[in-house]
Amino acid sequence: MPEKHTFGILSLTIWLPTLGALLLGFIPRSYVHWHRYIALIFTLATFAVSLSLYFLFSANTFHFQFVESIPWIPQLGIQYKLGIDGISLWLVLLTTFITVIAVWFSFYVGERAKEFMMFMLILETALLGVFSALDLALFYIFFEATLIPMYFLIAIWGSEQKRAYAAIKFFLFTFLGSIFMLVAIIYLCFVVASAEFGRYSFDLLELQALASRGELVSGTVAMWVFAAFAVSFAVKVPFFPLHTWLPDAHTEAPTAGSIILAAIMLKMGTYGFLRFCFPLFPEASLQAAPFMMGLALVGILYGAVMAAVQPDWKRLVAYSSVSHLGFVMLGAFALNHNGLTGSILQSLNHGVSTGALFLLVGMIYERRHTRLFSEYGGLKRQMPMFATLFLIIMLSSVGLPSMNGFIGEFLCLLGAFEAGMEGTVGISMVIPVLAAGGVVLAAVYLLWMFQKAFYGKCENAENRRLRDIKPWEQFLGWSLVLFVFWVGLYPTTFTSKMEASVNALRHQTLLPAGKRPVWSDMNVDINSRGDVVEVLRRTQQGEWTEGRVLVPANHHAQRSMGWVKGEDSQTLARGK
Repeated sequence: MPEKHTFGILSLTIWLPTLGALLLGFIPRSYVHWHRYIALIFTLATFAVSLSLYFLFSANTFHFQFVESIPWIPQLGIQYKLGIDGISLWLVLLTTFITVIAVWFSFYVGERAKEFMMFMLILETALLGVFSALDLALFYIFFEATLIPMYFLIAIWGSEQKRAYAAIKFFLFTFLGSIFMLVAIIYLCFVVASAEFGRYSFDLLELQALASRGELVSGTVAMWVFAAFAVSFAVKVPFFPLHTWLPDAHTEAPTAGSIILAAIMLKMGTYGFLRFCFPLFPEASLQAAPFMMGLALVGILYGAVMAAVQPDWKRLVAYSSVSHLGFVMLGAFALNHNGLTGSILQSLNHGVSTGALFLLVGMIYERRHTRLFSEYGGLKRQMPMFATLFLIIMLSSVGLPSMNGFIGEFLCLLGAFEAGMEGTVGISMVIPVLAAGGVVLAAVYLLWMFQKAFYGKCENAENRRLRDIKPWEQFLGWSLVLFVFWVGLYPTTFTSKMEASVNALRHQTLLPAGKRPVWSDMNVDINSRGDVVEVLRRTQQGEWTEGRVLVPANHHAQRSMGWVKGEDSQTLARGK
């Protein structure tokens, strides 16, 4: 799509929350209701604007859309460059949707509500910038900007016990991990300057064009640069063993902070692998795949076992995130269509299901001010609507068929099994087989949690005084339940928009240099079968006419036929 040199709909989506935060700054602190409703109005407006991205988005191309490019610091080659594809589209929509839920529930916040809402709105802008930035310097700025509001949300409005410790631990882990990525970004900038352009550039499209020809980095250097990016993203996922900050941050954060952290911020890590590591360092990604899938397996099992022994609602859900995101990484590094599709879809599913669990835990915490299971029991009779919502969301996290968790985990496991059978990434079949056991363990700790809190006798006098959740809280819960069944029963609503981008990512990672599709080359696209094809003509509306097949969709199955040696793609397409 042609680049725009003015602010467009994507910039409006990103900066609208910050405009709301600035407006709140002029309203006196005593006007608590104004702060709440203005913040909610701006998040609802941002969600409405982001929906227009969905309706205007074309699913028939892998190229970035709604691209905006404005020179920012031309001496250093830094641009204000934005754009989204079928992968980032859903993360942008997830961010705007979940932020509405988090801000609305934050009406419970009474102390310093003005500052709380301002931080929430600024955090939304930073998150949307992460998923839209096409300049590495701009991406890093947004990436780091997310730390500041979340740090203050935990440190000021978190639990009284260890909120300062949790906030500092969260900041140090994620900031130190990001330093490695910053060094790698600066190195790539010098590589671009010396390789071809004679100038500094942080443009993702230019970097990927060099990577597609094998001219960016290679060999041992590529592994080191890949590792620098991977460490930064692994901390954010969080990937075992860099996960230790997560349980403390979740436990001490306010409910809205936990929702945003689980539903959106963790996706910054998984998104980073898909957006940067795979297309920029394809050979290194392939070499690292067995190791990364092994760590994903450990995370799946370790997170499940740790969740099963937690006495605290929040810590249990926090460790469940380590396990569920292990499935996301397992599918991503399978590097095939099912695995990558499952990875993206499960990122969305985890955002909704785990965000909903933290929302429901927050509802009970606001009434009882304790999260220990030992303080509960018999809630089913006291709060039947709350119990119904919790049961549905809990079953979606378990992965019950017809719910969102099932289709996501199924595709991740299917991709891992395919990778093991085909040998594309060199893993043993033991990894997907053992990973499937994580589904069983998830049922163990989640069903145990539900039984402990909702069944049995209501012996605690404090619990006998509980009343069911309010209508507006029910609305928040049922809006998330709608998504649970929508994805579970009709996933093509979501997968159809990402097909071209997923196929392009797979081709960019698995194909040899010179054969990889390039984001900046408008003469090439991906057809509905997943083939890389020549574009004969492209209209202003985004429609294009297909020419000859350059790379067949199933090229990975032809590797044993010498594809990696660069044989003619037309020969392979004809099966000769």
